[in-house]
Amino acid sequence: MKIEEYRTAFLTYLKRDISAKEPRNLYNPINYIMTLGGKRMRPVLVLIGCHLFSDEFEKAMEAAMSVEMFHNFTLIHDDIMDSAGLRRGKETVHKKWNLNTGILSGDALMIMSNQRLEAYEGPIFKSLITLYNKTALEVCEGQQLDIDFEGKTDVKLEEYIKMISFKTAVLVGAALKMGSIIGQADHKDQQRVYDFGLNLGIAFQLQDDFLDTYGGEDFGKRIGGDILEGKKTFLYIKALEASNEDDKNKLLSLYEPASDQRNKIKDVKSIFNKYNVDKMLLEKIEAYTKAALSDIDGLSIALEKKKLLKEFALNLMKRTT
Repeated sequence: MKIEEYRTAFLTYLKRDISAKEPRNLYNPINYIMTLGGKRMRPVLVLIGCHLFSDEFEKAMEAAMSVEMFHNFTLIHDDIMDSAGLRRGKETVHKKWNLNTGILSGDALMIMSNQRLEAYEGPIFKSLITLYNKTALEVCEGQQLDIDFEGKTDVKLEEYIKMISFKTAVLVGAALKMGSIIGQADHKDQQRVYDFGLNLGIAFQLQDDFLDTYGGEDFGKRIGGDILEGKKTFLYIKALEASNEDDKNKLLSLYEPASDQRNKIKDVKSIFNKYNVDKMLLEKIEAYTKAALSDIDGLSIALEKKKLLKEFALNLMKRTT
């Protein structure tokens, strides 16, 4: 099957699942965020992960819903923590309703996500819930690390990679592994698809960092948003490492909360460009993408299925948005 076919199958299932429930102020925000759009990459990966090892990908649909619900729970709470007004071009849940509703609907969505795994039994359920809980806790740890970095100037690259691994990549890896568990892959293949997802997730987030600063008009977000917010991304960390004393002090000054915002993007990018940290980032993205593709080679599945996974990975990394 083509990637779009998995996405269509999931969206059809999701649409059938959405219904008005009481109390409306709890469930309407959940329906709103779940139908707000997005690429649906994570649930698609659950279905693919199952189909790699089983002829019936549909049996992974409840796990796909679980992963998508969990992802959207994190978006509701991330938007609250970031005081964000827009999500996918529409009002965020806490802005459209209110802060308390955002917190409570997010909590309910997380519980509903967990409930979806009750569709599975025995050893499969045990493996799924163990992976789910491990991943959920890692995502929280990644979010806390991200918050901690706001008050630090000396973030190390290893710390940053750990943060994006936990905040973003572990859920990509878990999505594939959940599918492989339902498809009854052996443990080695379960680990290989997880590693593939983890490396791809890191590459995806690093590319997001690149596009935020060097993307075109079709990126869908304001270029330089990470700079304005003072985020300690790969670009910032490597520039700080490479800079001479004057440029280092200038960069630190530009990232202070009270710094002048008018020329901040231009001034920061000039330091990034001076030390070619954009090229360093592209090399790192390529390295993680190659590692992900290498993980595919070790899977004990047909060549056609390996080709599908590689096609998915390469298409994802060609994105401009």
